[in-house]
Amino acid sequence: MNIYVGNLAWKTTDQDLEELFRNFGEVDKAFVIRDRNTKRSKGFGFIEMADENAAKAAIDALNNTIYMERTLVVNEAKPKEESE
Repeated sequence: MNIYVGNLAWKTTDQDLEELFRNFGEVDKAFVIRDRNTKRSKGFGFIEMADENAAKAAIDALNNTIYMERTLVVNEAKPKEESE
């Protein structure tokens, strides 16, 4: 399952995200989205977890919690809409 994590602190790294979600199960991939030119975080990222039950547990446990002084928004990632 692909999980969206929003409202991240600017200093959050890919490793920080992986460690946060690893408490709930195996993390296949964790990455913070960064600006292509400045490499600065855009304040959100994605987690990929193979175990759907672990992913849902992580979403339920972490949504609206404080991490690095920010209230996280955690939910199932929605596929990007195809442009017409």
